[in-house]
Amino acid sequence: MASYPYRQGCPGAAGQAPGAPPDMFDKTKSGRIDVYGFSALWKFIQQWKNLFQQYDRDRSGSISYTELQQALSQMGYNLSPQFTQLLVSRYCPRSANPAMQLDRFIQVCTQLQVLTEAFREKDTAVQGNIRLSFEDFVTMTASRML
Repeated sequence: MASYPYRQGCPGAAGQAPGAPPDMFDKTKSGRIDVYGFSALWKFIQQWKNLFQQYDRDRSGSISYTELQQALSQMGYNLSPQFTQLLVSRYCPRSANPAMQLDRFIQVCTQLQVLTEAFREKDTAVQGNIRLSFEDFVTMTASRML
């Protein structure tokens, strides 16, 4: 079981502002972001890109399973090897040595951030565990992912 990360989101030190998907920058919920929202979004994309490049040591434009695990760990996520393998199988092209490209890495980071924020709302005791009904779980995730 993965432990819940309280330092998470974007690369860097604990307490650094977490990343967010584009709709989180839409303060009016109009489907648009203003120049300030775009600027903030761009900053997070650049941070994820810099982290990706840090782990793309061979400059191939992709990162391996091991590099992905290390990048997620640096972001504060303590995820199991099985979960990282699930991400690789879901987001990487099928090959003998699957590797994740930058666009997919940003997609994974964004989705992890959305789910982390949803979890954090329910984890009021900040213990890394919550108890949910199935409907609460579906509502919590669907309201953020759809």
